[in-house]
Amino acid sequence: MNRERLSSRLGFILLSAGCAIGLGNIWRFPYMVGKYGGGAFVLVYLFFLIILGLPIIVMEYSVGRASQKSIAKSFHVLEKKGQKWHIFSYVAMVGNYLLVMFYTTIAGWMLAYFVKMLNGDFIGLNPSEVNNVFVSLQADPQASIFWMILIVVIGCGICAVGLQRGVEKVTKVMMGLLLGVMLLLVVKSLSLDGAIKGVEFYLVPDFNLLMENGIFNAVYGAMGQAFFTLSLGIGAIAIFGSYIGKERRLFGETISVCTLDTLVALLSGLIIFPACFAFGVNPESGPGLVFITLPSIFNEMWLGQVWGCLFFVFMSFAALSTIIAVFENIISFGMDLFNWSRKKAVVVNFIIILILSLPCALGFNILSDITPFGIGTTIQDLEDFLVTYNFLPLGSLAYLLFCTCRYGWGFDGFLQEANTGTGIKFPKWTKNYLKFILPCVIIFIFIQGYYTFFIK
Repeated sequence: MNRERLSSRLGFILLSAGCAIGLGNIWRFPYMVGKYGGGAFVLVYLFFLIILGLPIIVMEYSVGRASQKSIAKSFHVLEKKGQKWHIFSYVAMVGNYLLVMFYTTIAGWMLAYFVKMLNGDFIGLNPSEVNNVFVSLQADPQASIFWMILIVVIGCGICAVGLQRGVEKVTKVMMGLLLGVMLLLVVKSLSLDGAIKGVEFYLVPDFNLLMENGIFNAVYGAMGQAFFTLSLGIGAIAIFGSYIGKERRLFGETISVCTLDTLVALLSGLIIFPACFAFGVNPESGPGLVFITLPSIFNEMWLGQVWGCLFFVFMSFAALSTIIAVFENIISFGMDLFNWSRKKAVVVNFIIILILSLPCALGFNILSDITPFGIGTTIQDLEDFLVTYNFLPLGSLAYLLFCTCRYGWGFDGFLQEANTGTGIKFPKWTKNYLKFILPCVIIFIFIQGYYTFFIK
């Protein structure tokens, strides 16, 4: 079976960026920027994005392109005889399924909120009543399952059409609309009275604020954000490396993807902070910001229903772009492992993903008695913890060791693949940094993640 190909470089960049541009990035990044000194944190974040994120993405792309396979078979192809790196493939596949187990429910909430905003369900409600809308949505098992199923149907439906006609074409349109809607919302947010205070809070470096919250906390926050925003370590991005030719070097392509991902994160802050400051609202982190605070702000705006609809269209597109990318990766597992047709892989995984997504959708209602980390926690918290604090850092470490260690693919093999084609070369002098320093940084992130989660 011949490997499918993306039709354009733009499709590759937008698909990869769409996978990286997720909901956590959009609401978590602005909050962290505000908390840790505005522009000062942005500079620290960009530094770690370059030294942490860029090399590992180049490695994922290189493994994907050299093997012409998804994570399901890429290590089988590239490892030397007698090596056992392929065992990691099965771990990474589990990581992809775990990710969609809770992401489908959250994406469903976004779609539900777009419809609610369109119907005018928030008009005239005070913040407490807006909060009740969110609580009611979570507490209703039928609604949660309906919106989750709709997301799975949309994602699998697009993947079923094909790589070029479905996944690539839809993502191009969706990412174009996402950026267009974002720019509209930025202009609107910046035009509000008092918006300038939000811009200053967000982008003007405040090193005193950085010191107040602890420089170590800010540095770790920036490291974690740079690392986790790109969904590294489970092959979610590597799949797109297997769909492109050898015309261009992979370092330049990675820079384009990271730039687009960071641009969306920065623009989302220019939507959220000016609006919050204009209406005297303290921005919160997490779901409360998107599902409670912002709908309340839209209620206060002129034509708020219109702006609210546009905002949740943008959030739905951000969620769906990740869903489509990860679904494509998951569907490729069956095609690579068992030589299934695309249609068969879609049908089988449609059923699997639906079943696996049920615990999260029901975790806020029927299964709310299951509290993995104590009172107030849910099944989603467990799934998120497994992916964020385990599969991503340890998976990234596996890619890193495989691409630098002589007992794996080796640095020479990786460098040759990364630098095939035209464009910016991946620097050879980084070998010792990648081999000895970066693994220690990832291990530190892993240990600190556990410390933060269980002890702090």
